[in-house]
Amino acid sequence: MMQRVHDYHDGNRYFQDHYDTRRLADKMAAGTKDRIDQPAREFIECADMFFLATCDHRGLPTCSYRGGEPGFVRVIDEHCLAFPNYDGNGKYQSMGNILKNSQIGILFIDFEGQRRLRLQGTARICEDDMLLASYPGAQFIIRVQVTEVYSNCPRYIHKYKRVELSPYVPTAGCEPPIPEWKLLEEIRPLLPANDSARKRSS
Repeated sequence: MMQRVHDYHDGNRYFQDHYDTRRLADKMAAGTKDRIDQPAREFIECADMFFLATCDHRGLPTCSYRGGEPGFVRVIDEHCLAFPNYDGNGKYQSMGNILKNSQIGILFIDFEGQRRLRLQGTARICEDDMLLASYPGAQFIIRVQVTEVYSNCPRYIHKYKRVELSPYVPTAGCEPPIPEWKLLEEIRPLLPANDSARKRSS
């Protein structure tokens, strides 16, 4: 399949010309693909976290952290990946943005192996997705139609080692603990009616 050449705008070109990197940038762009190849698939399916960039109806961007068990992001095929949405703080900032602007960016980082992978794509919310049954605790599924996939220079990635997975990540047959902020007296009455923290006695 043909590789997609990144379209640079005049802002990119300004800095490329100012710092004499246009030739290098064009070479790097040749590595941009419009599909998830096997090395990218293996990287994605081992990930236990990523950063998600979305924009709201005003065009203002935000970036959020998404974490789960290794493999919680699934590559459906070379053009599509999927991941679950878990309970959060109730704002639905990123997910609401997707309803208004489906263009997203994803950054995967392997802090131990010091690698990173970037994706661009179009996202959609799937509230009755067939994958829901395989994600305990998921509210719905996000499917991303991938348009660009490319690696980044890893040299500034600090080397970290994962100590343990978050105990709040939903797993089959295990009820995650209630986060302390949900037990605050000013918060509990505001929680959804079916939230276990609201039902918990003082």
